[in-house]
Amino acid sequence: MKIIFATNNKHKIEEVRHLADQRFTFLSLQDIDLAGDIPEDYPTLEENALFKAKFIFQKTGIPTFADDTGLEIAGLNNRPGVFSARYAGAHKDDQANMDKILKELKNADDRSARFRTVIAFVWNDGKEKFFEGIVNGKIGLVKKGNQGFGYDPVFIPDGYDITFAEMPLSVKNSISHRSRAFNKFTSFLNKEFLNDKA
Repeated sequence: MKIIFATNNKHKIEEVRHLADQRFTFLSLQDIDLAGDIPEDYPTLEENALFKAKFIFQKTGIPTFADDTGLEIAGLNNRPGVFSARYAGAHKDDQANMDKILKELKNADDRSARFRTVIAFVWNDGKEKFFEGIVNGKIGLVKKGNQGFGYDPVFIPDGYDITFAEMPLSVKNSISHRSRAFNKFTSFLNKEFLNDKA
């Protein structure tokens, strides 16, 4: 079964293909020659994810899922949240985003944070379903590591003393917000489309 992942982000595609059941074929937007960015103008992760999934499903008729992820930092009133990708400006800039939150947290006592991913899946004439994954942790004092992407060099998940960016992909995938959402999603796919009741 073919399913489109409505993203151009090669890092996300790599992560989910590591997690994917081999009975499903996951296609990126580049695989279907729709490589342009899809607007993310809504105020919630749920609305952004659903808009992207519906946009591609309506164009292709192929079951489609999309995700939106936010880093929610307690000491910053849960910012950057839905604005995580462009927190430092109009264009996506991972280094500038991290520099901005490290500056804003310079004198903060509370560095607790969480990553939250929402997946929206659209299929079968417009059926919709959401899946959420959360990982709690804290923001480090400095950037560390060169794995991963986004805020990974400053996010230290609970139970670890290293950042996501210092972890092998296999370790990050075992605990990440995206993998937790994606595991719920693939469990649903197995039951809905493969009659896998295990």
